[in-house]
Parts: sequence; C-alpha cells; structure tokens
Amino acid sequence: VKTVCTIDASLTRLTAVLLDINSSTDWVYATKSCTVLKQTSPSELFYYSEVTVPWPVNNRDFIVRLKVSQDAKTKMVTVDGENKPALLPEKKNIVRIQQCSSKWIIVPQPNGQVKIEYVLQVDPGGLVPAWLINLFATKGPFESFKNLRLQVKKPAYNNVILPFIKD
Repeated sequence: VKTVCTIDASLTRLTAVLLDINSSTDWVYATKSCTVLKQTSPSELFYYSEVTVPWPVNNRDFIVRLKVSQDAKTKMVTVDGENKPALLPEKKNIVRIQQCSSKWIIVPQPNGQVKIEYVLQVDPGGLVPAWLINLFATKGPFESFKNLRLQVKKPAYNNVILPFIKD
C-alpha cells in the first residue's frame, strides 16, 4: 500500500505524533492496542500493536522497531518500521504478522505543510478472504490519514521539541 498526501504540520509535530505510540489507537485504522515495549533512544523505539479484524478472522498483532532519521541538508525525515515478530511470545487466538515493513518519507513544504509518502508492505498471514484484504488496503489508509490530519492538530503536540528534528 502506498499513500501520498500533504498535510498542515511541521516536521517536528508530525514526527511527534508518529512516535506517540500510545495515541495510535486514536487515529490508525482498526488499531485495538498499541504499546511501547522499549525506547532505545529518543529517535528509536520498539512497540507492540494488535489490529482488530472482522469475524471470522482472528485479530493480527505485530512488533515493530521504529527508527527516525533526518537528512541534514534537505531536512527530509524518514521513519522506518522494521518487523520484529520474535521479540515477544505469540498470543493465543491472535495471528502474529511475520512479514511487514513500513516507511514514512516526510518532506517539508512551503506554508507550514509536509508532504508524506507512506509505504506499507504486509503479509497478514493465515487464511484471509480477499474482501477483507481489499477492505484494509483501501479503507485503512484513507481512514488513517483522514484521522492523522486531526491528530496533528491536537494541543498535546503544540510545544513538542525533538532534538533530533530540525524544522
């Protein structure tokens, strides 16, 4: 899945939202839970997430290492999501996603905007009907990015300072 859009936000503000793992349930489509497992540096963390899927399919979960970097010249921010399925034991009646990767490329634009290019590659594992895959591939990005536009405007991100991001 690839999503490209422009939103009203600074690099710092958007990066702060992406690193605010506990708020993911507020804006990421079908996210039942999302928890930081460990923070290895201000710009790197590991998190666990469970995704709600309609019956009769079992929910999915995944573990990701999220790493943020910024190009000093262009100011472009890259957020890489690397799947780490073996970091925690699997849970009963939840299918662990074994193959997944994501990348956010965030480019500053004029007038206080950022251009986002988001790419997600995922194998949901198990037996999943085509209609369900199509639902998540089409509705998921649309709903998530619609919600992201609202999330970045929340007061919680007004005075965030990330020392590793330069706007």
